[in-house]
Amino acid sequence: MLTSPPVPGDGAVRPSSWKKIFPVMLLGALAGPALAQTVQAWITTGDQTQLLARGADARFHPGARAATIIEVDPRQRFQDMVGFGAAITDASAWLIQNKLNPQQRADLLNELFGKAPGAGFSFTRLTIGASDFSRSHYSFDDMPPGQTDPELRHFSIDPNRADVLPVTKAALAINPRLRVMASPWSAPGWMKSTDSLIQGTLKPEAYAPFARYLSRYISAYQQEGVPIYALTLQNEPHFEPKDYPGMRVDPAQRAAFIGGHLGPLLAKEHPHTRILDWDHNWDAPGSPAEVLKDATANQYVAGVAWHCYGGDVRVQAALHDRWPDKETFFTECSGGKWAPVWSDNLQHFARTLVIGTTRGWARGVLLWNLALDEHDGPHLGGCNDCRGVVTIDSRDGKITRNEEYYALAHASRFVRPGARRIASTSGYDQLDTVAFRNADDGELALLVANSARAPRSFAVRIGQRSFDYTLPATSVATFTWK
Repeated sequence: MLTSPPVPGDGAVRPSSWKKIFPVMLLGALAGPALAQTVQAWITTGDQTQLLARGADARFHPGARAATIIEVDPRQRFQDMVGFGAAITDASAWLIQNKLNPQQRADLLNELFGKAPGAGFSFTRLTIGASDFSRSHYSFDDMPPGQTDPELRHFSIDPNRADVLPVTKAALAINPRLRVMASPWSAPGWMKSTDSLIQGTLKPEAYAPFARYLSRYISAYQQEGVPIYALTLQNEPHFEPKDYPGMRVDPAQRAAFIGGHLGPLLAKEHPHTRILDWDHNWDAPGSPAEVLKDATANQYVAGVAWHCYGGDVRVQAALHDRWPDKETFFTECSGGKWAPVWSDNLQHFARTLVIGTTRGWARGVLLWNLALDEHDGPHLGGCNDCRGVVTIDSRDGKITRNEEYYALAHASRFVRPGARRIASTSGYDQLDTVAFRNADDGELALLVANSARAPRSFAVRIGQRSFDYTLPATSVATFTWK
């Protein structure tokens, strides 16, 4: 696989430096079909006058006359994509299952997971037991205080049968290519130093039972027709929340647990389920680095998962440069009432969490709650002003598509599983970009975010041809062509 081109400190590749790195020698094959080929455009504007709306078509012509040029080079290939989506939390599943009538439920799930004109989400995340977005705190093997169950005789996924399982199975029926990852917020309380789901760390004597607990979860979901594509051993392992399940697991503990217990067990029982380390913020890249430095754990770790709540997205690429054989996934971020400006949120989610993460080698991009209600819940502890990708009005089932929905759909509708990221210049004249080539039909998809408070005109050049376009202020666009 070719590596990323050298970039300035802000991650941008200026047109002048791009020409020095990649001289334009694309004739014949990369010039593609006739120059008059049509480019389709879909646009979302910060003022919400256009919401994933079909824009004016563009057409290729020889050369490039614009002052700002975005170069797209399909010869430069990077990671292949698993997909984009959001977590089917307990809250999301309960709302979908209980606050929508059957027709509303079918319509929403088809819109979220179905092919165009649906959003085409192809990646989701489940919680192994409760998170703060659950209506009660539970694990799949709770015991009375002071009692233990090392043989897991009381293990059961019954708490998920009323909502999480049926919603996930319905999503899979709509999109059989949907990949499901899962993360625990805590081991069962009896495995922990606090004898509680709240705070604490994993007892050394519980390493083997906890590994079996996670393997049992994979088996139980597999029996229900839900394959678990990837697993993290702990959500946010450097954080011990005081009012909802959590567990601190430092890098030495994670390495010992993965290398000595979880890794060998999954290699035997579930070899197709990936183990991802970290599942926490960009601000502590040294933690997953310590796990990857452990030779025993390293052989079982497929990749690293990242969250957005601290640090800079560019650490993803920096860690990938050190361990290029390890995959990168972005697995959680939430918007909320702390950021009330719609256009700013659209830009943040598109520029940083879709474009930035995939330019930083992410094969999959997940936001947090797929759906919350008009009161930003239900939840028990934790965040009281988080926003779902969609909002479900619990009184009548009305759906509001939030900023996160449009940022995700600009990628998920057009970038299908198996697509390969290709090179594109980015960060010039307040235009951020990422480009992909779909594996099934060779169609190219280019995402462009214009963060300027004014329209921006540019040319997109591929080989010896280009097309011209002007994007409105604070807008996001997806261009597609073959």
